[in-house]
Amino acid sequence: MSDSARTTTRTLDLDAYLDRIGWAGERRPDAATLRGLHLAHLRAVPFENLDALTGSAPSLDLADLTAKLVHGRRRGGYCYEHNTLFAAALEALGFRVTRLAARVVVGADRFEDRPRTHMALLAEAPGDPRPYLADVGFGAIGSLLEPVPLTADTEFHDAGRRHRLAHAPHAGPLELWVLEAYEDRGERPGSGWVAQYAFTLEPFERPDYEVINWHVATNPRSPFSRRPYVQRLTPDGHLLLDGDRLTATRADGTVTERKLTDEAEVRRVLARDFGIDAPEGLRLPG
Repeated sequence: MSDSARTTTRTLDLDAYLDRIGWAGERRPDAATLRGLHLAHLRAVPFENLDALTGSAPSLDLADLTAKLVHGRRRGGYCYEHNTLFAAALEALGFRVTRLAARVVVGADRFEDRPRTHMALLAEAPGDPRPYLADVGFGAIGSLLEPVPLTADTEFHDAGRRHRLAHAPHAGPLELWVLEAYEDRGERPGSGWVAQYAFTLEPFERPDYEVINWHVATNPRSPFSRRPYVQRLTPDGHLLLDGDRLTATRADGTVTERKLTDEAEVRRVLARDFGIDAPEGLRLPG
């Protein structure tokens, strides 16, 4: 066990974390446990950027994350928070975890135009030759619901969603991996594979994420510092609050959207539909 894993084991309240996500299954470092934990985390803990809207960057200290996402119950977080916590839980269970930084490329003409602002994970189980891309913190409908093996050009069906990994050309010495999601627009035109983010396997460390986290949360040009962005899985699909617009996407691709009328309604939706208590000092539209 690495020094970082030993530190994680001492500081993470693993029982409380597993209770928070509703996991009563095995605690073995294997692929089945990894898939189960990943989906359970996503179903239990919402994605949200509300701390950034109070003018501060959220803490990535494990004790603070445990207080907010585990013991707090009525809060979520964004990628650095989710994946820092999830990595700690995996290491406490005996997985080896490499922390990665990715370029979010949804809608980008060139991958190089996007900075590395997303945290993802590579998880390895003892005795399993396949590493897995794991990510419980990607704030998009194209996110992984379960981890997928790091294998190119193979389609994976993860809890009802469709993903694949591909290689893309680039100037660096390391292979560039791209996570793609199949976007099913139902009766609307445009269904097909959509690139979500691109990454190499270079490991990143806590100080790297501290810098990126501060930039994303406090830069006035960052979308996360300007409007609420909240999502959660529902029994029938996916729910997104982007600013004052609420979008529900069903598993069959059906989309319904409505504009919230004022700040009071935004707060009601956060509490009722996302299970989130707004933090003190939160600025909301309306």
